[in-house]
Amino acid sequence: MRRKALVLFSGGLDSILAVKVMQEQGIEVEAINFTSPFFVCKRSKDSCDSDAVRAARELAIPLKVMNLGIDFLEVIRKPKHGYGSGMNPCIDCRIFFLRKAGEYLAESGADFIVTGEVLGQRPMSQRRDAMRLVERECGLEGLLVRPLSAKHLPATIPEREGWLDREKLHAISGRSRKEQMRIAAEMGIREYPNPAGGCLLTEPSFLSKICDVFDHADQLDPRDFTLLMTGRHFRLGSRTKVVIGRNEVDNLALEEATRPGDAQMRWADGSSPMGVVTGMIEPDLLERAAKILLRYTKARPGTTCSVTVVRAGKEIIMPVVHEFDEAQVEEFRI
Repeated sequence: MRRKALVLFSGGLDSILAVKVMQEQGIEVEAINFTSPFFVCKRSKDSCDSDAVRAARELAIPLKVMNLGIDFLEVIRKPKHGYGSGMNPCIDCRIFFLRKAGEYLAESGADFIVTGEVLGQRPMSQRRDAMRLVERECGLEGLLVRPLSAKHLPATIPEREGWLDREKLHAISGRSRKEQMRIAAEMGIREYPNPAGGCLLTEPSFLSKICDVFDHADQLDPRDFTLLMTGRHFRLGSRTKVVIGRNEVDNLALEEATRPGDAQMRWADGSSPMGVVTGMIEPDLLERAAKILLRYTKARPGTTCSVTVVRAGKEIIMPVVHEFDEAQVEEFRI
């Protein structure tokens, strides 16, 4: 009977190697990739596909893409095992991913789960004690195979039952990628993404924005976190913010992200970035947003300007005095 593995798959070198090691032992493979507003999806200039999609296609394996929702946001807000250097609860994230993969295990027809984790590669989640903790709390004891570091870890059920030959698994440890690159060359793998962070939860420039959403949201919404990668963000009130585009790419992204209850605004008399006001929109807050918007146009300071506001399909022209200087705008910046 041919066995099947479900591989947690980012499309990076470690997960590619994990797939190849399974394939070399005659194991059928399906990949699962998790997406969230915090994961920066790297795309090439020539393709809109993510690393995971491209790599799965090249390896000729099926790929299940799972979008993480509000339950994942709650894990980020209140992690059981704490944060790393930023707001990255790496242990809790790993447990969450593996639980989700475990829930999909029967549906996929797979017998066990595989990851590309390397012992000692990441200081928080890939310590020996942390890896044992993750395996225990995700409910996959004995069914979680880490083929790149398997010889440093206790034998799993697939190894004990003879589904996998432990001697053909690896004993990689530490942060260097030289051994992975050597194995990749032996396997004929020539192209793979350069290692990169890719998680906004570790980026200092995003931490204040992430905290701001958690602090001011009545109900968590993945859209609010997705917007953090777009434009300039300003807190207008406890439940109101405005996002202003930096360029045309931002403007288009904001336009696509607008919901019926939001308000779009632009300076009516010249070139203007897109501004989108979200949350509870009161007239005074809308005017404040317009004053901030005008700071990023060529409108003459001190003049009364026309700002076009579109909300719920209705358009109005709002007269607004362009009176905010840089210091006043910075008071509201997140």
